[in-house]
Amino acid sequence: MKYETELFFFRDILKNSHIPCHIIDLSDESEADFSFDFGLRRLVFPGIDYKEFFLRLCRQYAPNVLYNVQDSFLCRYYSFQVPGGNGIYVLVGPYTEDEISRQDIMNFSEQYGLPRSLVGRLETIYRVIPIVPDITGLLVLINTLGQRLWGDMKQFSLLNVYDKNLMELEPVAMRPEEKEPEDTELSMKTLEKQYESENALLQAVARGETHTAEMLLGAFPHARVERRNANTLRDFKNYAIIANTLLRKAAEYGHVHPLHIDSLSSRFARSIENATTKEDIYRLLREMARKYCLLVKNHSLQGYSPLVQDVLVRISSDLTADLSLKTQAAHLHISASYLSSIFKKETGSTLTNFVNRKRVEYGIFLLNSTNLQIQTIAQYCGIPDLNYFTKTFKKYIGMTPSEYRSQIAPSYPANVQDSEGAMPK
Repeated sequence: MKYETELFFFRDILKNSHIPCHIIDLSDESEADFSFDFGLRRLVFPGIDYKEFFLRLCRQYAPNVLYNVQDSFLCRYYSFQVPGGNGIYVLVGPYTEDEISRQDIMNFSEQYGLPRSLVGRLETIYRVIPIVPDITGLLVLINTLGQRLWGDMKQFSLLNVYDKNLMELEPVAMRPEEKEPEDTELSMKTLEKQYESENALLQAVARGETHTAEMLLGAFPHARVERRNANTLRDFKNYAIIANTLLRKAAEYGHVHPLHIDSLSSRFARSIENATTKEDIYRLLREMARKYCLLVKNHSLQGYSPLVQDVLVRISSDLTADLSLKTQAAHLHISASYLSSIFKKETGSTLTNFVNRKRVEYGIFLLNSTNLQIQTIAQYCGIPDLNYFTKTFKKYIGMTPSEYRSQIAPSYPANVQDSEGAMPK
């Protein structure tokens, strides 16, 4: 296939952005019945031949033209013929730029004389059609591909068209209202896709893969939230609550102690309820993906023995406590020498060194995120002796807390380190 590398790369970018993209070879018989619109047209036109439908569109296509199509099904597409591609076409979509509400679907059905029984099934389909509220990024990507295929912007044009394929439809209000087998299959596929995405998200968070989790949760602005309340924001909040529950379970699978999970989950639960706009929810979802992955990266107990797990949890839960080797060993009812040996074997660090490093990490966070006096920061880090705190800080960072603060002062508070982050090693 000509331009195969460019087209497949383009398709993969859109796939990762949760926008459908089909590369269609009309000479390939396997493409005779691809349902590029999740079966939307088949629901309205039972028995539709998708290949014939697409051939009809292609006969109207001019070379060197990118078509931005809006159809009477409330959907949008980009479509074009690949230059010199011998019948190769690209179809991006369907997507919408706005939410399609149940009222929109009812009005759509009324306009075209569709039976009321289709409303629920249409809702099922529209729920999986992505929303692209800001098409700027998509348009840049489309134009960049056009430059790659045709040489430069002057060699192709972008044409906005409206597909009137429903305008001449005869009313079908008398259509039997029994549920078609295809509808059951669509519902099953929709649920399977949802669970597949959720499982991928769980696995990404459990492994601490921030980039993967952010990409998967990044689908949220392109997904439709099931409408159960008159208040749209409440539906979005409910969706975020479900996401928070999934993510806390993922962190548990990543072997993070419930003490840390519950703290983060509770913070997000409060933030969700305090959200006042859908944009707040979008922001929270992105933050949730990142913070839960950081939780796994920095607090996973996987690979540690129960004894060392207990010590690690006590250290991270209260840095101001007595975390000395003697006290920790007494708490576990084992000898100090045994605890020292097993801790060094499993973590690669002595207990004292590990505790001091964690205290300095927290000191860095407080220096970046607050204007507390250094004496107060030392106390919060569990080292009330300022001289000893200064000496310990310089040992790991190479400068005193005062010198460190003087370096970050010009950018304060933009240089705030993530509280779930870790000190560079």
